[in-house]
Amino acid sequence: MDLDVMRKDLLECYHKSAIRGLKQSSKWSSELLLSLTKTMDEKRLHEDLSTDMNDSYTGFSMNDMIHVMTDPKYLLAKSCYDLSEYERTAFFTKDSMVSEIKFLYFYSRYLSAEKKRLDRMAETNCMATDSAIKLFTELKNELQDLYSSGEDFINDSYLLYVYAIVLLKLELNWEAMDVLSRSVRLDPLNWCSWHQLSLIIDEKSQLNSLQLPDHWFKRLFLGDVYLELQLNEDALNLYTTLQQWFTSCNYLLSQIAIAKHNLRDVDGAIDLFKQIRASDPARLDAMDIYSNLLYVKDMRTELSCLAHSANDIDPFRVETCCCIANFYSLRSQHPKAVVYFSRALQLNPRHLSAWTLMGHEYMEMKNTGAAIQAYRSAIKCNKRDYRAWYGLGQTYDILKMPAYCLYYYSVAHCLRPNDSRMMIATGETLEKLERNHDAIKCYWKAGGLALFKLALLYERLNENEKAALAYTDFISRASAADGADRQNTSSDVAHAYKFLANYHLNKGELKLAQMAAQKCITFSETRDEGKSLLKDIQKKCSQIDL
Repeated sequence: MDLDVMRKDLLECYHKSAIRGLKQSSKWSSELLLSLTKTMDEKRLHEDLSTDMNDSYTGFSMNDMIHVMTDPKYLLAKSCYDLSEYERTAFFTKDSMVSEIKFLYFYSRYLSAEKKRLDRMAETNCMATDSAIKLFTELKNELQDLYSSGEDFINDSYLLYVYAIVLLKLELNWEAMDVLSRSVRLDPLNWCSWHQLSLIIDEKSQLNSLQLPDHWFKRLFLGDVYLELQLNEDALNLYTTLQQWFTSCNYLLSQIAIAKHNLRDVDGAIDLFKQIRASDPARLDAMDIYSNLLYVKDMRTELSCLAHSANDIDPFRVETCCCIANFYSLRSQHPKAVVYFSRALQLNPRHLSAWTLMGHEYMEMKNTGAAIQAYRSAIKCNKRDYRAWYGLGQTYDILKMPAYCLYYYSVAHCLRPNDSRMMIATGETLEKLERNHDAIKCYWKAGGLALFKLALLYERLNENEKAALAYTDFISRASAADGADRQNTSSDVAHAYKFLANYHLNKGELKLAQMAAQKCITFSETRDEGKSLLKDIQKKCSQIDL
């Protein structure tokens, strides 16, 4: 990829987004642009910057931008927009035929409807209200008429973006996907459309069926899609490749950290987030995920510092509320954690991890009804969230409803096929349903330390030879595990040695029985049984000698 072309593309993306009030897209492009300069000659960059501003745009010249930015109607409308006065913005932009001002008209109407929906949701505690749906439907009908009529609307990438997000509010995902793909074909520098498209692709076959432009933005889009589809290895490889052009880019580092988090490389993800915070201490993007990692590692001091720092920076950010909630959860103050997760959801009702984590908190409080509601809300936000499906399975397991458990665990396994936890949970549920043959398949597929579950099942079915093989394999794997896993499985290893000692004793394999019994003595759980077994083995040995 040509660095000069990339720089000009990012500049154009920034200005197109900024003039339309698309703040997240502006921030994204400027962050990448800053990182890109580190790989270039800064002196040449500053010399050429003014030239780039004039000649880098194809459909958006510098003269057009100046014309729009000096239009009094635009200036007033943009000022109202920046102050979140969306209905005033729509009023002053209603009759304009200028593309950028027309965008502000439709986008401000969308934001006004969304703001009313959120306000009413805070009162009714409901994901959507009839009045909000009516507003979105009216806007959709108006945009659909313009879309069908052709005119200039169908050739404006940013107006198509507004049409698509309105369709998404009405859960018309397939129609939105077609509109967004057309939007990025019209203007490959419209990052808003790329990003929104990445959020609604459910499977890789959908991705392959889309007709997308061959532009370098597509690589960044694919990274987003891979993370959404839990194709974390692919995402990791792609973002690592992009780092050769964007050195020390915090956006890329954050995406890589999320991929490592999904792959359960907790230490690697934490190191990357520490690097991000060192270079940009006030950055809050993805800090909620960082707080999850610190929670998992029981790093109380670090999580406390992160929560206090985030609260000092901006107490009204979703990420801040999640950091504080995780801090209270780690201190087992679950009611307070629920309060802060609720605050996060008032700020952004579609924040996926807040719903899921609040479900976990309700589980800790033994409030299964509220937990089920939270997990279902998470799935409504994103049906690919395996954690919410897994949480529902655990909830129904507590309620002793294994048939429901099996369904939810099966969905979680489909979303996360390489995660042994899903397979073990499915196997345990199949055991409760007395589908032992299917449970055995699950435990074999899970492998690793799940072999203990397999051995227990064989033992219960009196298939002692298979149980002995499974216990032997489990012991070898447990011995190779790291310190934390080895400590967690010590009681399971003790049981395995006790079974093997009895098994070999019954078969007359006294030497193997003696070795297993001696191992039993090293565990507090089986010390007495081990001593008793050694006495029995010694008696049998003396009888053989006689």
